[in-house]
Amino acid sequence: MANLIISCIIVLFSSVFLFMELSNAATTYNVLSFGAKPNGQTDATEPFLKAWGAACSSVEPATIYVPRGRYLIKSATFRGPCKNRITVKIDGTLVAPLDYWEIGNSGYWLVFIKVNGISVIGGNFDAKGAAFWECRKSGKNCPVGARSITFNWANDVEISGLLSINSQVTHLVINSCNNVMVRNVRMIAPDQSPNTDGIHVQSSTGVTITGCRIKTGDDCISIGPGTRNLWMEKILCGPGHGVSIGSLGRNYEEDGVQNVTLTYSIFTGSDNGLRIKSWARPSTGFVNSINYRNIVMKYVDNPIIIDQNYCPNNEDCPGQTSGVKISEVTYKNIQGTSTTQVAMKFDCSPSNPCERIQIQDIKLTHMNKKAKSFCKNVQGIKKGVILPDSCI
Repeated sequence: MANLIISCIIVLFSSVFLFMELSNAATTYNVLSFGAKPNGQTDATEPFLKAWGAACSSVEPATIYVPRGRYLIKSATFRGPCKNRITVKIDGTLVAPLDYWEIGNSGYWLVFIKVNGISVIGGNFDAKGAAFWECRKSGKNCPVGARSITFNWANDVEISGLLSINSQVTHLVINSCNNVMVRNVRMIAPDQSPNTDGIHVQSSTGVTITGCRIKTGDDCISIGPGTRNLWMEKILCGPGHGVSIGSLGRNYEEDGVQNVTLTYSIFTGSDNGLRIKSWARPSTGFVNSINYRNIVMKYVDNPIIIDQNYCPNNEDCPGQTSGVKISEVTYKNIQGTSTTQVAMKFDCSPSNPCERIQIQDIKLTHMNKKAKSFCKNVQGIKKGVILPDSCI
């Protein structure tokens, strides 16, 4: 009798596992089944879009699976809304065409639009940006350049474990999104590659960026207007231009940046560390409730900098002052080395001085020597030991 009961239990569990496997099989869409060839030469754009169409119309949560191999992808739009959550699981490498014009004129390579509940897990993305950078450098007629991965008007997004290399311009853009988790991603481009920001966030709320390694030719992370409730931690940045709020105030009517935190991060050989920059012209924009803490600087050109006189090529801003109001910015436990003598620079707007700036427990040296600080139109307080000597 006992043997019979055990046999029945085994059959029951086998049936359950078989049902689960069949259920998973019914909602998993392998791009190979739609005609994708993992040889890096056959255009796989249409098979990927067909797999997306099938997953997007599934009433059950669906997975798009990309097996090992190399897949040639041209500009592709993965559009929602979809009927249920979608996971894109990538074990392979997506490669852009060698001819940079094929994706460069569209402004994007891969873009997800109006998708709620999307996870992109793993994968290598090789945008082959070198020829495009050479075009820019030569002064020839060039396309605008493609951002590698873009999320527009998407909610409940997870991006985890991917590697993006040699993007033509920005690697990852999060625009007009809510509730986004970016975890354990890597962005790599040469330090002289133009405008290859690692991650750009704008007009988005509730974004978390954690455990990321970014080596690039522009900002490791750039933060644009309309960003709120952004949390960044365990970021390794460098080379690159640091973590930048801005540039802001390019337009007169512009949303502000609010409640941003960066903690437990390391900058190595970057042009900047913690930067806030705005155009020197009128604007309704603002920056407030910013917290930088527990940061290490290793041979960084400008470890702490606020620049409200940003005016590239002296166009549309000479003789004007920034209207962007910067307030409630805290720097706590920032240590390391500056390659320039001025390790802390607060160059704020004369018409809108920086207010309630707090510095606490700062220890920044200039190549093992005493560094300096610079203050202009800034008000605030200091706590603890401050090196270099505070000018606030």
